[in-house]
Amino acid sequence: MRSGVSIAIGSLLVASGINMFFVPHHFLDGGMIGIGLLTYYWFGLPPGLTIIVLSVPLYAIAFYKDRSLFYRSVHGLWISSLMIDWLHPLSDRVYLSPLACALLGGATVGIGIGLMLRVGAATGGSDLLAQLLGRGFGFNPGKVIFLFDSLVLLAGLSVIGGEAFLHSLVAISTVGFFTTLLAYPTHNDGFSFR
Repeated sequence: MRSGVSIAIGSLLVASGINMFFVPHHFLDGGMIGIGLLTYYWFGLPPGLTIIVLSVPLYAIAFYKDRSLFYRSVHGLWISSLMIDWLHPLSDRVYLSPLACALLGGATVGIGIGLMLRVGAATGGSDLLAQLLGRGFGFNPGKVIFLFDSLVLLAGLSVIGGEAFLHSLVAISTVGFFTTLLAYPTHNDGFSFR
């Protein structure tokens, strides 16, 4: 029950943050969400559907390599991706400066992802890929996610332009901060980074 509630609330926060704060200014996030946003900005394709389609091969690998990881993550993928597309009408409801949107959007998305990671769910295949590479080859999943996020952001530079690129860096940094804060709490007092 707790897991389902965390996935639902986390997905709602991710979808709201993406649509209210990122889409109006053409910001990118990292990972599969970033690729979904890139395909939306470039081709007009629904980002949530793109995330699902591109994540299917990675989830198929997870199904055969680590079923518990697959089962913990597949719900987060479906719910968050569908909510991203379903809440798209929110993309023309907030009128704030690009910097405010980068910070607020990053916090909203980061809290959502942090809540989901806390119960073992993921929003897309890049997080799953990082976990599989970490377990299979001993790579640090955080470093793999950072590398993948950086590649997505660099790939989007020509699509979103320099100003949106810089604001996307702020947004992704804010996402990372709040994700780490919520996904890895200590059991003693408050939160700490691992």
